[in-house]
Amino acid sequence: MSRTVAEELGIDLSSRKEGEPFKWFLLCLLFGKPIEQQIAERAYTRLVSAGLSDPDAVLGAGWDKLVELLDEAHYVRYDFSTATKLLDVCRELKQRYGTLRRLIAKARTSAELDARLQEFKHIGPVTAQIFTRVAPIWYGSPKSLLRAAEQKLPTHKTGAQ
Repeated sequence: MSRTVAEELGIDLSSRKEGEPFKWFLLCLLFGKPIEQQIAERAYTRLVSAGLSDPDAVLGAGWDKLVELLDEAHYVRYDFSTATKLLDVCRELKQRYGTLRRLIAKARTSAELDARLQEFKHIGPVTAQIFTRVAPIWYGSPKSLLRAAEQKLPTHKTGAQ
């Protein structure tokens, strides 16, 4: 079986640690723009290498630092809007739920998680669908877990958030 994008980037979605689902969330926010997968992955790696693997760290970094890190990863076409998006989403996540784990726990199904995500400013159907593609790990049966593990992300995202 081939490795998933999450596995290739060292994200353990089955972990009980708060940071692992947030890392996946961060990556999905980057994939939500019409940008090459490789560039989004490089931006993700740069952000996590800088210690931005939880909402507090993203908020603490601030807009200028986020733009700098995105630019270093060549995520330049959307650097300003993505820095704003990351800050707004992290702020809203903390205000509404406190943690991503609490958001996941409040949603009883993948469909409900998808809907709750789309209530956030800057999160549209593309980003929500990418994130919830692995939701069977949190909600599903063994068969749905296997299907989720076998899925790969498209090599290029076009379209909405």
